[in-house]
Amino acid sequence: MHDYLLSLLLGIVEGLTEFLPVSSTAHLRISEALLNVSLSSGYWKMYTIVIQLGAILCLPIYFRHRIAKFISTFPRGERGDRTVLTHPLSLTIIAFVVTAIPAFLLTKIIGKHLESLFIMGASLLIGGIVMWIVDAMKAPWEKAGPSAPGSHIHTWHMEDMSLLQSVWIGACQILSAVFPGTSRSMSTIAAGQVAGMSRASALEFSFFLSIPTMVAATGYDLLKSLRGKGDNPIGVSEIDAHGWIVLVIGFVVSFIVAYGSVAWFMAWVRRRGFTPFAIYRIVVGTAVLFWVIRLGGH
Repeated sequence: MHDYLLSLLLGIVEGLTEFLPVSSTAHLRISEALLNVSLSSGYWKMYTIVIQLGAILCLPIYFRHRIAKFISTFPRGERGDRTVLTHPLSLTIIAFVVTAIPAFLLTKIIGKHLESLFIMGASLLIGGIVMWIVDAMKAPWEKAGPSAPGSHIHTWHMEDMSLLQSVWIGACQILSAVFPGTSRSMSTIAAGQVAGMSRASALEFSFFLSIPTMVAATGYDLLKSLRGKGDNPIGVSEIDAHGWIVLVIGFVVSFIVAYGSVAWFMAWVRRRGFTPFAIYRIVVGTAVLFWVIRLGGH
């Protein structure tokens, strides 16, 4: 397959799956395995980082008005009932720090698991079951709305989040770093729902939290790769014109597809919830495990 077409396909996969609760890491790894992309190649490792960065950068643009409002109302918030510690921007940074420190310390474990299809398949399957159960438990209260007496949902907007909810979600996000296939989106959304957040508020916070989390993670990996450090490194001087075009195609396609995916996902979740994604995870996870077992390896 020509590298330009390969880049186009992988960019689409990354853009579609980065923010859906189905694990972009697992889908990229599976796609690369099916398309015979060499993961021992420093260039293709760097390519994966570049298209992830392309997807992530769509968020500041998509949420630009929301971000501007949060900045303009810091630290008291739009209603004047927030503090430096409980403003949405602060809660995003706190959750990021709760994730970042343990994830950095567990870097070696993360690297060991990153290419294991067995772990990805198991994480997809287990995560799908968890997401299905959590969403089904909260569904009646979502339908009843904020005014329902005795509702298990008490946070309907990101502006109403608490410090404890932020810490809890940040802690749960660590699972997605240690076990690829878990999905950063799935772990943060399900954690938010367990903590009493509505689907929409949990999803929005998940998007906001992904900005510092993924920019830091992909930026760090990309810097190491371009400086010729880390596993299978590649320096800038080693990339020819063809290589740069492949990177640009993947970056741009990933950005555009991710932007559309975010817009669609926000509208979908408000109406229908996460059950279809949970079922999809279970099906794909089971298929991956069956495939790995047949191949006789991990």
